[in-house]
Amino acid sequence: MTLALTPQNAHTASVRAFKAPGASIADAALLERFNIAGPRYTSYPTADRFVEAFGPQDLQAAYAQRRAIPGLANRPVSIYLHVPFCEALCYYCACNKIITKHKERAAPYLADVAREIDVVMQQLAPTEGAASTAVASVSQLHLGGGSPTFLSDAELADLMALLRRSFVFAEPAELSIEVDPRTVTPARLQHLRSLGFNRLSFGVQDFDAAVQQAVHREQSTGQVFALVQAARQLQFESINVDLIYGLPGQSQASFAQTLQTLVALQPDRVALYAYAHLPTRFKPQRRIDSQQLPSGAEKVALQALALRSMHEAGYVDIGMDHFALPTDSLAVAKRKGLLHRNFQGYSTQPETDLIGLGVSSISKIGATYSQNAKDLESYRAALDQGQLPVVRGLALSRDDLIRREAIMALMCQGVLEVPAFAQQWLLDFSSYFAPELVQLQDYAAQGLVELSEQRIAVTPKGWTFVRAIAMVFDRYLQEAQRRAQFSKIL
Repeated sequence: MTLALTPQNAHTASVRAFKAPGASIADAALLERFNIAGPRYTSYPTADRFVEAFGPQDLQAAYAQRRAIPGLANRPVSIYLHVPFCEALCYYCACNKIITKHKERAAPYLADVAREIDVVMQQLAPTEGAASTAVASVSQLHLGGGSPTFLSDAELADLMALLRRSFVFAEPAELSIEVDPRTVTPARLQHLRSLGFNRLSFGVQDFDAAVQQAVHREQSTGQVFALVQAARQLQFESINVDLIYGLPGQSQASFAQTLQTLVALQPDRVALYAYAHLPTRFKPQRRIDSQQLPSGAEKVALQALALRSMHEAGYVDIGMDHFALPTDSLAVAKRKGLLHRNFQGYSTQPETDLIGLGVSSISKIGATYSQNAKDLESYRAALDQGQLPVVRGLALSRDDLIRREAIMALMCQGVLEVPAFAQQWLLDFSSYFAPELVQLQDYAAQGLVELSEQRIAVTPKGWTFVRAIAMVFDRYLQEAQRRAQFSKIL
């Protein structure tokens, strides 16, 4: 299907006239050089560092500290709620999911989530005699999966009603949901809007029919266009589309057509992920014919093609693999130096505690990370005992906190202000990070960062490799063998 590049919304003209700031096309040699394995840094330390010694009591202690510290008890929180069910298996998927066509499985799961919310609310409730009796407001809610749209309209309505009864939602709050285009209609989108959702993320992955067939995720281009048009008419504030490069059957010619279609669709945001083929870790990927996968060089060429297309279409390079139109709140936040990053990726929200609900979800409370049980049986068993369903986590050390701040400054703002950082953490920066500064000299020679006594700044060309730059500050990656646990960064 060939589509004319027809404007999809009112701000097309201004977007086309806009030249993306801070964007530079990296050459193929650099892309090949940094085609290495590494974490995505939705957190630091990364989730592979979580330990089973961290359990429900440790998370309770973190909540208790939150309640005890003045000003923290009523500080806004973010909520992530994991819906694990999917009707069909996508072969590339590495998410925690349950494949089933039995819609009746959702009801008992939602009942379990309700029980978890009750346990969490006990932890959030102000202690007797506390200065504040206010319960924290929710500034951000994200429903992910799996496929949240596996739930029926009635179940989604009941779930949102439960959340609103339990938590106080800020005005305005960011309410987002991941959408499988195969499971929704314009009428369903209208229902989501009526429930208060103001942001959508469509999982498209590729517009090419042959590639879709190879990964068992088939949806028509016309269907996606109709849904995005409906979402615009319903005035969703931001619409994201996920694409993946490196899938079986992709070629430069086919992916160029997919990118042309994407530009015609013109979503507010684009998440451009590299496919990581790890069949020994993720069973569904064993169904992919590895002979059909692009070679390393071809994958690098696909990424270069995508970067060029995004920049030429006026998208702002937010960092790593995310792009946004200059009018989108992510791009505005980046220009203002207000960009943040959490377990959902880049965010406009200030750093907040994150409450994870449902199987496998991750919470960040104070200086701790914790993850819920990954299977329904263990999750339910913990709730049967009235416990938080935590099975592993981590209490961050001072060094973890220091390095997290350095990594997030580079990932989000692209700048680490050395004197302010040193003063904040009461350290001698050049001594504390002596090995890292030596490593960064090579990055500076490649034109990826600019180094001075005052700052470390990611260059326009360096944004493509910001993940590799951040890895320099990762103490755990100094053991080179650990890199094999991660997907490649490009």
